[in-house]
Amino acid sequence: MPKKSVTKLIDALSVRTRLGEVMEEAEKENTRFLVSRRGKPKVVILGVEDYLKNIVKKNELLAEIQLGAQKAGLDKMTAREIDSEIRSSRREKKNK
Repeated sequence: MPKKSVTKLIDALSVRTRLGEVMEEAEKENTRFLVSRRGKPKVVILGVEDYLKNIVKKNELLAEIQLGAQKAGLDKMTAREIDSEIRSSRREKKNK
């Protein structure tokens, strides 16, 4: 079961000095950080999965394609493997 996101208030100076920790917590603990400067909220830091799941609205076809790729294990391909697949496919089309 996915963790419910929690929002923490943090000042900009703390983010500058602890950016690595903030990023790790945002990613692994699903924490959102509301960053303030001089007491005024300025930006929000959240993990990519949280962003994609809750902020970006995907159309159904794209979501279905991504789910299929995950089930087939294709979401774990490296950039080099992807490039190799593209070159191979292009060679096959060229030779037809």
